[in-house]
Amino acid sequence: MSASITAYPGTGSIVHEHRLRNGLRVLIVERHLDPVVAVTLWYGVGARDEREQEAGVSHFLEHMMFKGSKAFGKGEVDRLTASLGGSNNAYTSYDHTAYWFEFASDRWEQALDLEVDRMRGLLLDADEFDAERAVVLEELGMGEDDPWRNLSREVGQVLFGRHPYGRPIIGYRDTLAAMDPASMRDYHQRFYHPGNATLLICGDVNPKAALKAARARFGALESRDVAPVNSGWRPPIVHPEGPRRLTVRWDDPASRMLMAWPGAKVGSDDDFALDLVSSLLTGGRLSRLHRKLVLEQGLATYVSASNDARVEGGAFWLFAEAAQGVDPSKLEEALRAELTRLSTELVPTAEMKRVRLTLESSEAYEAETVSDLGDHIGQYAVDQDWRLVLEFDERRRAITAKRVREAAARIMDPERCVVGWSLPRADAQEPQA
Repeated sequence: MSASITAYPGTGSIVHEHRLRNGLRVLIVERHLDPVVAVTLWYGVGARDEREQEAGVSHFLEHMMFKGSKAFGKGEVDRLTASLGGSNNAYTSYDHTAYWFEFASDRWEQALDLEVDRMRGLLLDADEFDAERAVVLEELGMGEDDPWRNLSREVGQVLFGRHPYGRPIIGYRDTLAAMDPASMRDYHQRFYHPGNATLLICGDVNPKAALKAARARFGALESRDVAPVNSGWRPPIVHPEGPRRLTVRWDDPASRMLMAWPGAKVGSDDDFALDLVSSLLTGGRLSRLHRKLVLEQGLATYVSASNDARVEGGAFWLFAEAAQGVDPSKLEEALRAELTRLSTELVPTAEMKRVRLTLESSEAYEAETVSDLGDHIGQYAVDQDWRLVLEFDERRRAITAKRVREAAARIMDPERCVVGWSLPRADAQEPQA
């Protein structure tokens, strides 16, 4: 079993990293500010790992993890958590799936009992399976009624092509309808095992006792090979050649725009540069697009940028909603003008300083609670390397105004852009580039 210890400056935390003989990585983040412990089990599997006919299985499985295992029946996870005064939740991304608990420090080990049983003894009862499928389909339907989600789905499909990144995490009605307990069990066995998991225990714990508790629950589980990253079935990411435009119609008076470009891999230099770009454009009331398009020109009621870095290559998204009565073409024109400015002019020193401070403050907020700190570390642990969080401030300070200009010009090139508009059905005129 391997082990290492690393101080996490600025958080009052020490990270103890261990690897059990069966492959399970255990990260113990020792932090004694409050008598609270967050436990998260991360699996290195998400929508990216789904074959086309399996679209949505990762998210559906996440739901089924709460529907009974050998030692804990239907609803027992939530009942036990509540009875002990704790909280729990889970989520699925393109690159990973996470299950977390938060308990007082005198009862956190209950989370280990629940998680190990779900890893080795998930039931997948047929009746529960069908009932939860209906819940997932209802969730999908709610998304279909959301114009932003629909627009994002359409643009994402164009941006990523046949790669799983281009599919919605929740899947499709036909793929969800075709799933059965046997196929989901196969998926669970492929990916839900110690060799593909990271257990993170964060908070008011004794690191030696925490490791002993983790080893006692998980140490005897069977070691299995990690499923290959790409066994030949997953097509590569092929971004569209040249700019692309699409329009969807909606029973809603608002005109919404989404611009998207091929983005960065997690932890790359471009990832850090695009964080700065995102904050420059829409990070608060002083940001360029909010100040110019919302406050000064009144062209938009909403504008937001997002650096969506992923393991194999992400996306940079720019969302905007036109103010009532504004010609969508005028809004797009103004947006493009600001992007041209960013890609051709150096950002003033004072503005760079403000943006860096904003991002550093955001990092500090992400370490305020044990759950936030654990989530922050865990995401990078499973997607890249958790030690990246120790480099954030240094790497962002190393990004100069010249580097921001270069990244904006290269990554947000109009020739690489996919533009999607969601327009009222009654509006016959489409915006022009």
